[in-house]
Amino acid sequence: MNLIDCHTHTQFSVDSEANIDQCIQRAAELGLAAYAITDHCECNRWYSQEHYPGETTYQYFNFGIDFESSVSAVTELKERYNGKLNLICGTEMGQATHDLEIAEKIVSDPRLDFVLASMHQLPKTEDFCFIDYSHCSEKDIYALCRRYFEEIYKLCVWGKFDILGHLTYFLRYMSKVGINPDISRFDDIIADSFRLLAHSGKGIEINTSGLRQGFGDTFPSLKYVRLFRDLGGEVISIGSDSHTAEDIGADVDKGAQIAAAAGFTRLCYFKERKPQFISII
Repeated sequence: MNLIDCHTHTQFSVDSEANIDQCIQRAAELGLAAYAITDHCECNRWYSQEHYPGETTYQYFNFGIDFESSVSAVTELKERYNGKLNLICGTEMGQATHDLEIAEKIVSDPRLDFVLASMHQLPKTEDFCFIDYSHCSEKDIYALCRRYFEEIYKLCVWGKFDILGHLTYFLRYMSKVGINPDISRFDDIIADSFRLLAHSGKGIEINTSGLRQGFGDTFPSLKYVRLFRDLGGEVISIGSDSHTAEDIGADVDKGAQIAAAAGFTRLCYFKERKPQFISII
């Protein structure tokens, strides 16, 4: 089985202390067919805090500095490991729809092989990982879900990325406090987003982090991976969402099995922003 991991974090992500050299060594040891470093870059916090007066959520800024540090380091390491490891220079671009000017700046960087687009928070709302759900009614929960999928649709309309990252991200955190909304009521807008991606040759990722973090499933689940395939999607990626060297490649074999069960025969990674397909087996 050909295995890839196209969603990983290193010391250049605010929530990771993983040494980048150790991460690369781990990926090489695993024999991954493709390994992408995708450190966090939140479009809505590109500048220093002074640029965002009145901002009270998620008190970390200057992602522009983190982006440059990560991309510069990976670009140099690609040269060093040329012929030894299929190392991909990527970024996890968060909240593109919150600042399209910054998003355009990121996606135009010629050093990037790969742009993974994620939605960690909604406008004027805390990151899903920091929301106190104990104060949320059922109506509040479903309102959050709807706003999330509406923002994902806006992201897909813009569409200047390569892969949509961890769709259903919010379930990771809601489930930790026993909240498990029925997202099937949003299947129509999810399908609309998938049609946009499929039509433009973009893809989704199977994020395997939920398998090791207690959620018990991938983001998204097989149901939605199959829906994407049924709607014409051809580009499918897999990412562990690792924040430590030890978690690189975690459960990506199970992610590949889900891709196959959904009808995919190939996985996809990106080089110079162009899709590269490899057989799952």
